[in-house]
Amino acid sequence: MPLAQLIDTTQLTARLAQPNLRIFDCRFALEDPGYGSRSYQQGHIPGSLFLDLEKDLSGPVASGQTGRHPLPQPERLIERLRDAGLNDDSEVVLYDDGPGAFAARAWWLLTWLGKREGVYLLDGGLNAWRDAGGAVTNEVADYPPGQFDGTPDNDLLVSAQQLMERLDQPGLTLLDARALPRFLGEQEPIDPVAGHIPGARCVPFTGNLNASGRFLAPDQLRARFNEHLEGRSPNTLVAYCGSGVTACHNLFALCLAGFPLPKLYAGSWSEWITNPSRPVAR
Repeated sequence: MPLAQLIDTTQLTARLAQPNLRIFDCRFALEDPGYGSRSYQQGHIPGSLFLDLEKDLSGPVASGQTGRHPLPQPERLIERLRDAGLNDDSEVVLYDDGPGAFAARAWWLLTWLGKREGVYLLDGGLNAWRDAGGAVTNEVADYPPGQFDGTPDNDLLVSAQQLMERLDQPGLTLLDARALPRFLGEQEPIDPVAGHIPGARCVPFTGNLNASGRFLAPDQLRARFNEHLEGRSPNTLVAYCGSGVTACHNLFALCLAGFPLPKLYAGSWSEWITNPSRPVAR
């Protein structure tokens, strides 16, 4: 079974009554951290439960040491997922407003914890659901506690130190998921230092989507990433972004295209710049 899987609104509608289905609403806005929770309370896909990027899908920020969205403590995330009724054999559907960046972060975390089958991103997210006439509710589902037994796989990660040691080596293809103006250092609306990690290539996550906000076909995604590989092995790929969130969108798209799952630099740019000895390119 492929690691990255999409589900459309018709398929999800047909599965809503499945007792082993768990749906997670992952909506969030960087400029308004309370947006996701408010939006969930106002209306969500029936049966879905809310996962907050900062409270559930990230750990505590340590000033000057971590990025803006460090990985959560595995035990705490596992407990949160059990409280939401997740079992090892549950089918999972993840969604956000539409682009899938926050849903992809949840997908990567589940993959990291070993949940690698039966996990889907809703293609087009809640926007697609509403466009298709899907029902929404403000009722909160109540599931019995689950027995999900996750174990983190840290082989999926690259640390800042490991990345530093590889920067000058030919066996590294570093993909930055941020928009081009931030990559170039022309604009930086979020972090205190502008620029990118030397040698990185700008591959904005939004380029994985078509004009309607759905994922490109696998062959189109494969062509997109092959352009940056330039004949190198997919094993050279490492993904990063501003804080380890939108990089997961590129990782999902890579797997959707049939590539093996590359490594993630989870701390990303916002962690990289906490140490002034690390080089910056503009």
